[in-house]
Amino acid sequence: MTERKGYTILILMVVVFVLSIGLLVAIPVWETQIQREKEEELIFRGKQYVEAIRIFQMKYPGSFPQSLDELMQKKCLRKLYKDPMTAHGEWNIILLTGRAARRRQQQSQRSSQIVLVAPLKALSSIDTPRIIGIVSSSTKKSIRIYFDQDTYDKWLFFYGQDPRKMPEIIYYGEREKD
Repeated sequence: MTERKGYTILILMVVVFVLSIGLLVAIPVWETQIQREKEEELIFRGKQYVEAIRIFQMKYPGSFPQSLDELMQKKCLRKLYKDPMTAHGEWNIILLTGRAARRRQQQSQRSSQIVLVAPLKALSSIDTPRIIGIVSSSTKKSIRIYFDQDTYDKWLFFYGQDPRKMPEIIYYGEREKD
């Protein structure tokens, strides 16, 4: 009888060991799959904002939304989506640049566009913001390469974007170089 108990404990230990090894292999695969699903959701949500800004432009030619809430209030966006790549869910906003940036754009040889990226919280301190898109605030490296970019803070979603050319990005608070 004692011998049987010893074998049962030994078999139980082997089963627990095999299950542990299986979990060690499965967890990274599971985490990768979750990250891939979040990336797909990021692309979907980003395109929803681009479409909302396009609709806004059709309804109000020559004007731009000054907040994400305005897109929803003017019935251009069904709901405000959160950034799936961050815990807080806040986007960085892509804004149309001012006159100084347009001057730089004419002189710039390396890109066809210049955009200003600002945190959502900074929007209230910007005079007449002209929102053209959103970008994730996560600087994490992506699994997928999106328009030749491998970090989420470079996955830009904005109205008028040329997917073949990465625009020059000016970050809010960064001084412009003349």
